[in-house]
Amino acid sequence: MFSRQLGIDLGTVNVLVYVHGRGVILREPSVVAITTSNNRIVAVGEQARKMLGRTPESIEVARPLRDGVIADYYVTEAMLRYFIKKASGPLLIVKPDVMISVPVGVTTVESRAVRDAAMQAGARSVLLIPEPLAAAIGAGLPVMTPTGNMVVNLGGGTSESAVISMSGIVVASSVRVGGNKIDEAIAAYLRRKYNLAIGDPTAEEVKMQIGSALPLEEKLTMEVRGRDQVVGLPRTIVINSDEITEAMAEPIAAIIMMVREVLEKVPPELSSDVIDRGMIMTGGGALLRNMAKLLTRETGVPCFIADDPISCVALGAGKALEDFRLLRTLGAL
Repeated sequence: MFSRQLGIDLGTVNVLVYVHGRGVILREPSVVAITTSNNRIVAVGEQARKMLGRTPESIEVARPLRDGVIADYYVTEAMLRYFIKKASGPLLIVKPDVMISVPVGVTTVESRAVRDAAMQAGARSVLLIPEPLAAAIGAGLPVMTPTGNMVVNLGGGTSESAVISMSGIVVASSVRVGGNKIDEAIAAYLRRKYNLAIGDPTAEEVKMQIGSALPLEEKLTMEVRGRDQVVGLPRTIVINSDEITEAMAEPIAAIIMMVREVLEKVPPELSSDVIDRGMIMTGGGALLRNMAKLLTRETGVPCFIADDPISCVALGAGKALEDFRLLRTLGAL
């Protein structure tokens, strides 16, 4: 019956909502289905995701966030309203206080768009937190101590890396390459090599089933169905994990470059902490086979995967909203 505190990971691919005292209670795709004639919302979240690539011309299925920032304000507001209402429950009298994660390096205009959309969607107050800081808090790193804590957050639209000390980001870098770009690279590879056109959901399934950042000792294989671009008819091919490793090489190389860039800028005292403690990997990209091993090999710094990498940003946003001291250091109070 009283005001709730919500931590929201507003991701390009998924939205996660943390509720004080209950943990992460909601995880749904950041997808909205709308009618093309009058912009009426047909479905949001999981229901809308099921419609991807399967709708008539009268319905458009859109991702209102691109590269971690708002691409369509109206649709984002409608999506946030749906998630806030679903997380808050029907008996809420007072509007919730909300902490939303935003990528490192967003502009003032982009930040204001997120804040305004959440206010219009039904929040009482809105605070923003950088994604790497939220991820570090959610992963359980001691961010309030004067030690260097390195986090690599691999999301759907952006990948970010940061070294955090005393509740603040000392050095950070981000690249607009994430799960979506990796899916696109897989689809482009199959189109180029086999003349097979596949959709984004199929490319994502291939990545999850047989994708690996490094070649596997025992190759995995998978049947992939799509449309033959030469004859225009449905076709099935068999691909292996080595091919997908090759397909993903370019976007993964961009992520490694971004991590190395941060390591090169870290002050010497904090560098020793990072070498001793290693780096923690969060986000959906952390679940890609051998990604941690590849980062360790390429940087010389041990890389570990957080306990629940997908939920880390939402957990951190919620915990930051609950922590008065952390709010004060964030400049929110």
